[in-house]
This record gives sequence, structure tokens and C-alpha cells, in this order.
Amino acid sequence: MNTIDVREAVTQAHREEWARVVASLTRRFGDLDIAEEAAAEAFATAVQRWPVDGVPPNPGAWLTTTANRQAIDRIRRESKRDDKHRKALVLHDDPPESLGAIDDDRLRLVFTCCHPALAMETRVALTLRMVAGLTMPEIARAFLVAESAMGQRITRAKAKIKAARIPYRVPSAEDLPARVSGVLAVLYLVFNEGYLATGPDTDPVRHELTAEAIRLTRLIRTLLPDDGEVAGLLALMLLIEARRPARVSADGELVALGEQDRGAWNAELIAEGHRLVRERLAAATGVAPGRYQILAAINAVHTSARDMRDTDWSQVLALYDQLVRLDPSPIVALNRAIAVAELDGPEVALAAVDRLEHRLADYHAYHATRADLLRRLGRGQESRAAYDRAIDLAGNTAETAYLTRRRDQLLP
Repeated sequence: MNTIDVREAVTQAHREEWARVVASLTRRFGDLDIAEEAAAEAFATAVQRWPVDGVPPNPGAWLTTTANRQAIDRIRRESKRDDKHRKALVLHDDPPESLGAIDDDRLRLVFTCCHPALAMETRVALTLRMVAGLTMPEIARAFLVAESAMGQRITRAKAKIKAARIPYRVPSAEDLPARVSGVLAVLYLVFNEGYLATGPDTDPVRHELTAEAIRLTRLIRTLLPDDGEVAGLLALMLLIEARRPARVSADGELVALGEQDRGAWNAELIAEGHRLVRERLAAATGVAPGRYQILAAINAVHTSARDMRDTDWSQVLALYDQLVRLDPSPIVALNRAIAVAELDGPEVALAAVDRLEHRLADYHAYHATRADLLRRLGRGQESRAAYDRAIDLAGNTAETAYLTRRRDQLLP
């Protein structure tokens, strides 16, 4: 195996095993700092050893064993550590038995990172780092803050978890409903980072992140089978993930929804997503659908159409009207305007979009939407300027390629 193959094997192992290694170490040692640093050292050791020794048959097991040894060595080096009794238990504790479907290390880690004692942005950042394995620069870009500031935020969060003795466990049955909404919000953001990665030096679509978000949401649905928003989020993720095979061209360019090969969509995921949406519609709970259920229904409309021209835009707009009442955010209003453009024309939609400028001036999708509407209205020079701004702000390589091509197609 050559150096390139080994490097790819390490990269793949990081994508697939990071969360499992960190979660396993957190459960054993009860310390996020030790878990993260030992996991990072294990991967650094793999970079050195695998080119010499070869890639092990079970990379995950090799990394976990190596990380455990690194953690134990670190604890032994810390001679001033006060908790000697705990150290002795750690050093001589037998490896934990395998966990069941719900007693899952990574699910425990998610609930720890998403504890309500932490601010929402901190929960998301910590989950992206500890569970999703994103680098500090990637997380900083996602939050539009300096890398040093993000590093301090995550360090403070880990210190707070340690000082407050926040337990590493899935909450009890009576506490679970109150905790789950924050976890769903974080999992949705993790999924979005995989669906449209923000980093210019990463794959434009990160399947390992979308797959992990879906896996954890399935576990939470097992815990709360009657929760409508859990079902809604799972349906939403499945319907978006179903389109992944058609979202990026062979040239690495994002493919817009209207241009995608719908025959390449994953029919099995679409069927499961539609079934979940129908089940929620049929459930006479007396509780109004939440944000994720409405978003899932919108995506169900899109994935029901065999062709973009068959899309029921009036239904999409009605669902967005419902969502705006629930979540009057500028991003929801921006997406609603796209549906307005299909029903009432680009001029009406542009007026709605322009009213969002002061709130979305640094959001690339705002400028990309304006650019498309201006293009449709024949206002080429203004469209070009909007495309330029969108390209400057977009971090995703596939999206940048798409926006550049669209800009360059404009008549001079």
C-alpha cells in the first residue's frame, strides 16, 4: 500500500471512527479533554505507524486500543493528580462490555455535549468537535468567528462540564422530553454541515456526518417513538439524504434541485421519509406540527414530483406560510420567497428578498437567491454583482463552482 493509500485510509478512519473512539474514552475516563487529546494522539500515531506496519484489519479497534494506552500514559504522567483512587480504577478497570442499541456511547456523548447548562451555540460547537470530529477552523467558519475565539469557547464548555459534574449518560425517561429539543437542533446542524460542508478544504458533501446524524436521530426515535418532532427530523434528513447521489456532478459542481437526475435519488429513503410524514399527518394528536414536521412535509412535496415542473408550489407556499408563523426567521422567509417566485414571478419574490438585506447581508444564499431572481428579470449587471458577493461568502467548493458557472453564463 503506497503513501497515498495509507493517507486515504487514515482519513477514512477519522471520518468513520472519531466519534466512536472519543465516546468510548469519555465513558471510560469521564473527561472530555483526556478523550479528545488521546484520540487525536492515536490518529497521529496511525499516520506514523500505518505506512510502516500496514493498515490494521480493524482500524477502529486499533485506534481505540491505542487511544486508551495514550490516555493511561497521560494519567500516569500527571503525578500531581489528587484523585489517586479514581486513577487506580481507571488503570485497572476491565474494558466495558458491548452496548445495546440504546445504551450507545455516541448517544451518551451527544446528550453530554447538548446539556442545557451550556449555551445553544456552545452545544453545537462542542458536538461538532467531539462527536462529528470537525476541526477548529471548520467550526469557526460555520459560526463566522475567529478560530481562537472558537477554541476558547469549546475549552470553557469542557471545563464547565467537568466542574458541574455533568453526567455522561442518556437522561432518564422523565427528563428526556425536556432535553430532546436541544439535541434535535444540534443534530440538524450536524446534518447540515454534512449536507453542505462549510469548509473550502473539505469534501462538499460529507456523508459520514449526515449518516451519523441520521443514526443518532433513529436512536432518539427509538427512545421517543411518539414524539412528532423526532419523527419529523428523521423524515427531513432521509428526504434530503435521498437526493445526495444527484447533488454534485462528476466535475465537482453542485447540481440545483431543478437540474438533478431524479432517477438517481434513493427511492428507499424517499419511501421511508414519505411514510413518516404520512404517519404524522394521520396521527390525530391534537398538537400542531412543529418546525421539523413542516420542513419534512415541504421536502415530501419536492420528492413527490417526477419533474421540477410537476412540483405543487401552492402546497409548498402554504407550508412555508405555516412555518413562518412558527419560525419567523429571515432564512425561512428567504426560502418562502423562492416558492413565491414560482407562483407569482421573480419580481414579487425579489421585493420580498430585498426586505431581508439588513438581516442576511453576510449570508451567501441570500445573494445567490437575489442573483438568480435578477437573472430571470434580465438585470444582468446587478445579477453579476450579486453572484460575485455570493461567491465571496460561499465556503462550499461545489456551490462556488455552480455559482461561478451561473455568473459566467450571463450576457455581458
